[in-house]
Amino acid sequence: MDHVIQAMGGRMADVLSTAIARLAVAALLGGIIGLERELRHKPAGLRTNIFICFGAAMFTVLSDQLARGFGGDHTRIAAQIIPGIGFIGAGSILHARGSITGLTTAATLFVVASVGMATGGGLYITAVFATGVILIALALLGQLERRLELKSLRFTFEVTGKSTEAALNELSHILDAEELAMEDVNAVSLDGSARVAFSIKCVRPEADLLTIRLHESSLFSSVKRIGAIESE
Repeated sequence: MDHVIQAMGGRMADVLSTAIARLAVAALLGGIIGLERELRHKPAGLRTNIFICFGAAMFTVLSDQLARGFGGDHTRIAAQIIPGIGFIGAGSILHARGSITGLTTAATLFVVASVGMATGGGLYITAVFATGVILIALALLGQLERRLELKSLRFTFEVTGKSTEAALNELSHILDAEELAMEDVNAVSLDGSARVAFSIKCVRPEADLLTIRLHESSLFSSVKRIGAIESE
């Protein structure tokens, strides 16, 4: 009996040490990805990515251990991680006035969960390799997009004219010719003049060309490009 108890104790210690090691690696890898997101001030930062990766690893470990202890399918619990993460990712995607943001955040959460599942399954090399690929895609490819001016930005413009209706009609005509769409339009009429502020989402060369087109119009007394914000 003592031999059986000692064997069971040794087996339990091995299981616990293996599970703890997998969860620790998952937290570490999720933290590395989350730190990159946190430094870029993204909505899903350090804690979110740690929780996602750790939770996916935890459910994967539980799926295997519970099936061994009580019988059943070893992948039953782990299989529910994918729709669960899809639900969280869908919540991070915002759609407003024809503009969609948060796709990169949702995709990052999805692949971070896969890193957690790989770690929970003991596939350390696969998890580390995937983490490296994710970091390259988020950091290096993002810089490449900005350097080649391939990444879309949200530019805000402000124009003034004699009337709101004439200004909006002229803006619609110019933007239709450039195949761009106005977002967040704010029109104000004061003392016989109109001020219209609007945003567009495009790459920088398109915004530069639009600025030229707006300056060429005789209906606008002034044209300002206020700034640009990077959007996912």
